[in-house]
Amino acid sequence: MFKDEVTIKVKGGKGGDGIVAFRREKYVEFGGPAGGSGGAGGSVFFVAEEGMSTLLDLSFNRHLNAKDGTAGLNKSQHGRNAEHLYFKVPIGTVVYDAETGAMLGDLTIQGQTLLLAKGGKGGRGNEAFATHKNPAPEICEKGDLGEAKNLRVELKVLADVGLVGYPSVGKSTLISAVSKAKPKIAEYHFTTLEPHLGLVYVGQNKSFVMADLPGLIEGASLGAGLGIQFLKHIERCRVIIHVVEMDGLEEKDPYEDFIKINKELESYNLDLLKRPMVIAASKMDLPNAWTNLETFKEKIGIDGVILSKFDGDTNGGVALSIAHQVQVPLRFIGTGEKMPDLEVFIPDRIVSRLMGAGDIEGLAEKTSAIIDEKKAKEVSKKIKKGEFNYNDFLEQLNMMSKLGSMKSIISMIPGLNQMAGQLKDMDLENSSEIVRIKALIGSMTPKERENPDLMNPSRKKRISKGSGLSEVQINKVLKQFKNASKMAKKLSSKGGMKGLQNMMSQMQGMPGGMPGMM
Repeated sequence: MFKDEVTIKVKGGKGGDGIVAFRREKYVEFGGPAGGSGGAGGSVFFVAEEGMSTLLDLSFNRHLNAKDGTAGLNKSQHGRNAEHLYFKVPIGTVVYDAETGAMLGDLTIQGQTLLLAKGGKGGRGNEAFATHKNPAPEICEKGDLGEAKNLRVELKVLADVGLVGYPSVGKSTLISAVSKAKPKIAEYHFTTLEPHLGLVYVGQNKSFVMADLPGLIEGASLGAGLGIQFLKHIERCRVIIHVVEMDGLEEKDPYEDFIKINKELESYNLDLLKRPMVIAASKMDLPNAWTNLETFKEKIGIDGVILSKFDGDTNGGVALSIAHQVQVPLRFIGTGEKMPDLEVFIPDRIVSRLMGAGDIEGLAEKTSAIIDEKKAKEVSKKIKKGEFNYNDFLEQLNMMSKLGSMKSIISMIPGLNQMAGQLKDMDLENSSEIVRIKALIGSMTPKERENPDLMNPSRKKRISKGSGLSEVQINKVLKQFKNASKMAKKLSSKGGMKGLQNMMSQMQGMPGGMPGMM
């Protein structure tokens, strides 16, 4: 359950009281006052925690009270200081004084702390009041009370990119395609009731956070619909993606919808419209969508288009015709639905693919951003020596998953463009086949991973229990691993494009297509 606003009460601990005491012991020449001071009360802190995404825990702990310090002791012993109370909250938490509305702090960094209520000081014992004029005071202090406050705590989603638009325009579908976020998606109209965050990977060690924010309606800035509950989450986004339906169904005008949502953003915060905005035209496969897009473009002005997905030779030609039709340059094209499938649109390269000449330059750019050259050389040496093991296999699968659509990769290789259309397109990151292979390898011991020849019936039976796979499935994966190793060794020994084409032709006859795939 998502919770983004909670009202709480916090109270620092009371300081311990000082005491009046005197030291009178046999053989102690100098006695006198010996009353110790009280310990300090504990303070209440918030701590920003990266792994949290809701204030739900805080909603069940609306009274945060730190412990009191203990009173002073005789023999001039100081009372124990109380421990501070640290409560974890998500990064992006903002704290306000509920009575004055003043902001007390904004937690934006992992591990950042914020003092909410300070504990009281301990009272002084009579030892502290001794002077040469009054060497035996009989006075002490009470401990101070800790601070007590009523606070309003808000969570403002920390995201680089925020998706905005009317309900059911395709925001949830978009974030589920480019990240591992799984918001509810359905055929009927409804709105997401809470923000969903997705981590989008764009290359090796590069990523950004995208937020699917609840749908806006007209009057949201005045509290209509989810109102302010939604708009506060967009304040931190550096880039806004405005998703607009282009189908024009239900008497909706894409341009009017776009203007209404922008007015709500402007009414809430004038600075929002100054941020970079990308317009995502959704439902372009429906009737009248292209006509509506042309009208939309003329009214607002567009300086570039991103074609979200085209696949195969025919759609490659469609990409060129779209660029001509809308009379604005295509900036990016997507050969699949994942971020690695997004590439800069270069007409000459598209023509080259259509002619069957491939796109070696584009393939080099895509792979260089993901493949570690040093590791690739190490794996190549292992393959030639016949030392390729399951650890290497798993590492190669993880690397391949970052390259995107298998069809898009094959289409870039000269001479294999037609073969790309015949291959079964695979999502190497999320497919059930890859999940099963990873489960199998994960159930092996370190020695079994390093030495594939150790596999025997008893080991397979143990791995079957650990991975949840049947022995038949395990045997199939092991056999395909051996075939993949043989093909890779054969390719590395022959080298060149001829070896690759021979390997691809053999792959056509294998169950499941790709070696190692079920």
